[in-house]
Amino acid sequence: MLTFALSKGRLADKIFDMLRKLKLCDIKVDDDDRRLVIESGDYRFFLAKPSDVPTFVESGVADLGVVGRDTLLEEMRDLTKLLDLGFGKCKMCVCGLVSDKDKYKYKTNLRVATKYPHIAKEYFDSINQNTTIIKLNGSVELGPIVGLSDCIVDIVESGRTLKENGLEVKEVICELSARLVCNNASLKTKYNEISNVVEGFKKLVKE
Repeated sequence: MLTFALSKGRLADKIFDMLRKLKLCDIKVDDDDRRLVIESGDYRFFLAKPSDVPTFVESGVADLGVVGRDTLLEEMRDLTKLLDLGFGKCKMCVCGLVSDKDKYKYKTNLRVATKYPHIAKEYFDSINQNTTIIKLNGSVELGPIVGLSDCIVDIVESGRTLKENGLEVKEVICELSARLVCNNASLKTKYNEISNVVEGFKKLVKE
């Protein structure tokens, strides 16, 4: 039996659509469904908080996982990245007040509010800018607005929230999308089964 760890929410909805097309499961999960573990034929699926998916895969509790690249970059777990699934596309960006223009670039100690402290620190270290990273769990856009931070590092999709709050994208750090990942040991012990799943996903991604 292959076990999948899936991120709750839109990524899970999309991956279940793909799994049904591949005839790997007949599961349809709606908003009222509270099951955390679901079995279908030779496959078992469990739904977890996105930040926990890499942990389940690294530990071997799950053979495969589907999670956003942002989570992989932030969590830095030891696992094998198999495939870009091509959905859930967005960007990790440095954002700030429109009125600030590029002043943030010249701060001797830049204050950065973010849900992604590792990604933010790594980025600013790479451009040799000193920072104080401020970890927030909610609306990071508030940071510059209320004066807690000079800028933010966050995921941007449409940019609507930024615009409505007087913020804009200053720099794009990286492109993001959903990724299929695998436990290192499972890739050896269940190579044929995993390869079949990966080939099926590749065909769907190309469509």
